[in-house]
Amino acid sequence: MNICQSPATRVDNDRVAGTMEDICIETSFRLYLNNEFIYELIASPSQLEELGAGHVICEGLASSVSGVQVSGDEIRVYAETPEEKCTTESSESSVTIEKDYISEVVDSLVSEIWKRTGGVHCSVLFSDGRQIARSEDIGRHNTVDKVVGHAILNNIDLSACVLGCSGRQPAMMVSKAANTGIPIVISRSAATDKGIRTADLAGVTLICFARGNRCTVYTHPDRIMLNQGLRGL
Repeated sequence: MNICQSPATRVDNDRVAGTMEDICIETSFRLYLNNEFIYELIASPSQLEELGAGHVICEGLASSVSGVQVSGDEIRVYAETPEEKCTTESSESSVTIEKDYISEVVDSLVSEIWKRTGGVHCSVLFSDGRQIARSEDIGRHNTVDKVVGHAILNNIDLSACVLGCSGRQPAMMVSKAANTGIPIVISRSAATDKGIRTADLAGVTLICFARGNRCTVYTHPDRIMLNQGLRGL
């Protein structure tokens, strides 16, 4: 469970009242890769196998995962590691999406936990027009790790997936998608200059400010099928 309750005092204009508030749980986990301690992760206490598997792939620490064990506050990932840390590579996926598909992905980011607490981010993973993974966490980075981890543990082809995120897209977020081969990232929030540059160099289609029927496409618009082309941009 990602939520607990805390006593609080609510102030509304001149009204002051005691209340019990829904609060997000924040937990620290020790991440091990092939029994070597890597570092601590701060995350919501759910989908921990997915968190471990996805994190080592998204961060370029491993090229494949053979297993994950969770015990208490320890997440142990067993994986094939490259000689050097993986770097962001160019996506060559042929995946394309219709414009209306963007709204469908963004609509799926509505989070009941966020409505109750205001304290979580959400990521979703779509493939072949359907949602295959979803994560809510106090950290936007963790949500991506968890949905990617689900795909890794279930042998889902990430190069055929679309990633939806509630959080902003700086370079470190975009590189997670690039390192896993995800070709399209859709976010409700903003991008940064380095996030856009990372997406451009990696061949990732980066779509931000996706709200209602509006969005801003920063890179590789050729993957979006429109009646009025973005193809000449």
